[in-house]
Amino acid sequence: MEQDMRRVKPLNMTDAKWTTGFWADRFHLCHEEMIESMEKAIHVKENGTYMPNFEVAAGLKSDRHYGEDWSDGDCYKFLEACAHVYSITKDAALDQKMDKYIGFIAKAQDPDGYISTNIQLSHKKRWGQRIYHEDYNFGHLLTTACVHHTATGKTNFLEIAIKAADYLNETFNPCPKHLIHYGWNPSNIMGLVDLHRITGNETYLKLADIFMTMRGAGYGGEDQNQDRTPLREESEATGHAVTAVYLYAGAADVYSHTGEEAVMHALEKIWDNMYTKKMYLTGGIGSIYNGLSPNGDKIWEAFGTDYHLPNRSAYTETCANIGNAMWSMRMFNLTQDPKYMDVFEKVVYNSLLGSMTLDGHHFCYTNPLETRNGKLFNHHSAQTQHFRTARWFTHTCYCCPPQVLRTLARLNQWAYGQSSDGLYIHLYSGNELNTTLTSGETLSLTMKSDFPADEIVSITINSSLTIESAIYLRIPQWADGATVKVNGVQQAQTAAGSYFELKRKWQANDQIELILPMQVKRIVANPMVEEARGQVAFMYGPFVYCLESIDLPEDIAIDQIRIPLRTQFEARYDHELLGGVTKLQGTALKIAQEDHSDTLYKPFESLDMEEIEVTLVPYYAWNNRGQSDMSVWLPLI
Repeated sequence: MEQDMRRVKPLNMTDAKWTTGFWADRFHLCHEEMIESMEKAIHVKENGTYMPNFEVAAGLKSDRHYGEDWSDGDCYKFLEACAHVYSITKDAALDQKMDKYIGFIAKAQDPDGYISTNIQLSHKKRWGQRIYHEDYNFGHLLTTACVHHTATGKTNFLEIAIKAADYLNETFNPCPKHLIHYGWNPSNIMGLVDLHRITGNETYLKLADIFMTMRGAGYGGEDQNQDRTPLREESEATGHAVTAVYLYAGAADVYSHTGEEAVMHALEKIWDNMYTKKMYLTGGIGSIYNGLSPNGDKIWEAFGTDYHLPNRSAYTETCANIGNAMWSMRMFNLTQDPKYMDVFEKVVYNSLLGSMTLDGHHFCYTNPLETRNGKLFNHHSAQTQHFRTARWFTHTCYCCPPQVLRTLARLNQWAYGQSSDGLYIHLYSGNELNTTLTSGETLSLTMKSDFPADEIVSITINSSLTIESAIYLRIPQWADGATVKVNGVQQAQTAAGSYFELKRKWQANDQIELILPMQVKRIVANPMVEEARGQVAFMYGPFVYCLESIDLPEDIAIDQIRIPLRTQFEARYDHELLGGVTKLQGTALKIAQEDHSDTLYKPFESLDMEEIEVTLVPYYAWNNRGQSDMSVWLPLI
């Protein structure tokens, strides 16, 4: 079974280090602000994630369990982020912090390897209901322990993970019939493959395959958690969007070692269905809060039907959007198809960053493309907190903040990839790279760039190579007319949505210059998307833009704004706005405000229009200036 089907592999944790620019700023935010702030949040009893549960389960203090069933998994994600940051900074305080919590976790683990404090500190039975999220908790434990071991060289967390994985194997291999439908959010599949890669123990890979195969393997499964149809027979993205992309990312990991064509064939069909019919412009996924699947199963936080992409009621949970990036990255590594990395980029520059405030302290669970009156839509259930757009510090469901933190903390590792013949560059921002190629030679380079504030990316090769090697520059889908020079010599014409190959015996001081033209582009949706028909959105480089009511005069509402067909918007960098962003400015038309307060429908009247200057801001920076109405899609006239 053992092989590695990945054509491109991520680099080692510390090969690439951000130095200056867009992503360096956000890595420093993780280290200097977000970790401390988030640690405070996960010690608040009213929060959905509560770290002291481990101390109680360890017998070190007396109390009950607080938070949601998936609290443990989110605590592990926080520790994973700490490990990624520690690997770069070697911050001794972070090392001590991790060891403290790992000590609690070790004492909380039962002698047989089981650990899930929501069960241990309650009357719930092990594996009693799949909604208990034990598989999610175990999975993030395994992944975090592997990351911690790689970052520190220590085995204290890894030993806990091995004990937990052995317990899972005894419980689920072979899978007993009464557990055939067990499992909710399957981070355990990715976690087991991570542990397999660290230990070389094939048992964990086989168990990951078992957990993947369990989905849809028995009568009575439902679309909500991808359990109606076996993965190998599935052709569309369905059900809960987070559990879906976790399953698909885990399946991609399993395929990378088994090479089973049926799995890959299914994943390609499912991804294409998501990409062409079920994904928002921002990279967000999961369009509906609740409803029915085409098979009549109740679903929530889920993919809708094809082209069902409402804007104001878009659910697009942060964890789902990041899961989309995780899955897409894996699909690229398996296929080398640039379309997957274009989606990865779309997520990280838009729906990932848009889920948190610019200072990294407050978050949103859902990420709509339109809001009015501070709500996604008029929802008044007990879960109203999910649906308000005011950002929060703590939340009844706190899974998203540590998901954001661990992703930002490891983007340096995802900025590059390596194949058998060279280096792939995925993201552009100031960094230093020192990595060993498959040839055994060391490639060292320095990247300088203010991208995406500047179109120019400059790369200096610091080490000479004796063997011809390729550097593949990603030319994003939006970058028409990108140009490449090597030592001042213009290279062949590039193609947007591809990787441009530069192959040579690189010498120290070789210079690569990449120019990625940043153009304002008007975007229209497929006419099957009813909610965007007759409307237009704007992009500048990788960024989706939006209009916030705070940028309009007080007496003008967003619903009064129309975009003339011939309007041209200009990009202008503003150092003062939102910490420094490129804004789009242009002329729109304002129609008279209509009074619909007492009626749903009324006769059409002629529209009185006048010109008005409007400013659009990057979607990632919305919701940072107090409550404000917002729209990504704007009606054409």
